[in-house]
Amino acid sequence: MGNTQITFIGAGNMAASIIGGLCKQGLPANNINASNPDQAQLQALKNAYGINTFTDNDRAAKNADIIVLAVKPQIMRQVCEQLAPHLNGQQLIISIAAGINCSSLSRWLGTATIVRCMPNTPALIQQGVSGLYATAQVSAAQRQQAEQLLGAVGLAIWLEDEQLIDAVTAVSGSGPAYFFLLIEAMTQAGIKLGLPAETAAQLAKYTAQGASSMACQSELNATQLRQQVTSPNGTTEAAINALQAGGFNALVDTAVSSAAARSQQLAQQLSE
Repeated sequence: MGNTQITFIGAGNMAASIIGGLCKQGLPANNINASNPDQAQLQALKNAYGINTFTDNDRAAKNADIIVLAVKPQIMRQVCEQLAPHLNGQQLIISIAAGINCSSLSRWLGTATIVRCMPNTPALIQQGVSGLYATAQVSAAQRQQAEQLLGAVGLAIWLEDEQLIDAVTAVSGSGPAYFFLLIEAMTQAGIKLGLPAETAAQLAKYTAQGASSMACQSELNATQLRQQVTSPNGTTEAAINALQAGGFNALVDTAVSSAAARSQQLAQQLSE
């Protein structure tokens, strides 16, 4: 990203993860600024990466080419309206706050050069996936910058319809919790079958990790991979049949649809 100056408004876990990813990619620490009211959080970032830190958002944003809004959705309007007089209209604004649409951000900031994204928590270990949406005012070069920035913590996928952010939230934003729940359930089932608790937990966690890695690295899709491991009249088929008889696919569909509906509700409330 060359000599691009990047400012993070908010220095929580997700911002810290992106900053760490950018530094690993070779972006000079002096090109990264972060502001936050918590001095301890800022000091931790400064100690870890050597970046510039501020308690004043306006000073942090001065001369920035990219401003990443990483504050809680509930205070986003206040932060944006205070920041607006200090923007020059040329900066790229990237929001990683859930539920705040580009229209509201544009109204509060006085600029429409905005990329909205929905990362997920595996970004904290540089294995996340983010859905990105850019307004029409974002240039091709700025789109590339946004992709590089989110790419520092995982996979970045562009959306051409902002409304699809709700679907991204439901599938990948909330998605890690679905897998954690499955790991929990598999662990408890293993314990019930007589395995020591730690052994059951390790078997469940590392099986999930291995299956995920296979799915990401294989040229086969998930259906084909499942079929490969499901021998006729075997143990896996017995388990799959039980899951399907219990309405597994329909239950997952209902769960993901419920998350998307809730995302829409929260977006309406937060963007008013």
